[in-house]
Amino acid sequence: MGIQLTEAVDALSLARFDAIIDVRSPGEFAEDHVPGAENLPVLDDAERAEVGTIYVQESRFLARRIGAAHVARNIARHLENALADRPASFQPLIYCWRGGQRSTAMATILSQVGWPVWLLTGGYKTYRRAVNARLYDEAPALNLVLLDGHTGTAKTEILARLAGQGVQTLDLEALASHRGSLFGAVAGHPQPSQKLFESRLLAALDQLDPSRPIVVEAESSKIGERMTPPAVWKAMQTAPRIVIQAPREARARYLVEAYRDVIADRAELEEAFSRLPVYPGQKRLENWRGLADAGAFEDLAGALMEHHYDPAYDRSARKDERPRLGIVELADLGAANQEAATAEIRRLASI
Repeated sequence: MGIQLTEAVDALSLARFDAIIDVRSPGEFAEDHVPGAENLPVLDDAERAEVGTIYVQESRFLARRIGAAHVARNIARHLENALADRPASFQPLIYCWRGGQRSTAMATILSQVGWPVWLLTGGYKTYRRAVNARLYDEAPALNLVLLDGHTGTAKTEILARLAGQGVQTLDLEALASHRGSLFGAVAGHPQPSQKLFESRLLAALDQLDPSRPIVVEAESSKIGERMTPPAVWKAMQTAPRIVIQAPREARARYLVEAYRDVIADRAELEEAFSRLPVYPGQKRLENWRGLADAGAFEDLAGALMEHHYDPAYDRSARKDERPRLGIVELADLGAANQEAATAEIRRLASI
């Protein structure tokens, strides 16, 4: 049936394919991939390393012969398993690193089966150039509204409630697998690579209408170890904000529940102490450790807010010149008050 070529990697173009098949190794796929792609490697990580070593240390011919054998076996396995139930009309887009031998091998065999196959010219590198252009070189007109406030004001949970009501939201912390604070690492969920974070971000943006308000939590430019690309960060720097306020005691209670995974892992808690940007002093640090040992986590959360989180936020807030649409005052952070907050946020943002 032949192989057709495309360089289009925008969301609308990709949506017309029945599947996007990434034939690179699992390690390459884990670092980053086209959103929605499935990984059907023609060489796994060990095979790719083996072929590369033979290519450099022995001979090009031997590397190609051994590589071809691996590729043939792997494609056969995919045909017998992952691709076994695909209909005759199945139309996949296939890509590898540069659009070279690996994707061509898969595309050639699938086209011989009779499937209408498309090959991404330039492979993953074509896709990556498009991501860089949109997130670093362009300046999209995003209609952002920021949720601002001290640590522990349930901004992330309120953002999720707004999304549940049909409000457009952008959850940067979810995309970065990090809660955006000193204790923000999510147990069992390491952060994606910077490239994969950017792929997730661009895919999320493509689902939104930029002409309508998009609510996003006010973050620093760095979420854990991941940097927010300029296309979004520049829009956040001038976006209007809605400030959520709650008493420190209520915030402490909320944080104990929200960060239960950190509390349960004393080693992770100690690691977080070591990441404090300003050393709190031996006496204060020992006091915090004592509170943790005693299970007095609300007191510990209150102390951390008093001496770390709140002063840092207040210093930043004093210099914040972004327009403020209003303040949402919450006596506590229970479900009923969070629901009331969403209604007030929608009113203030005219959503």
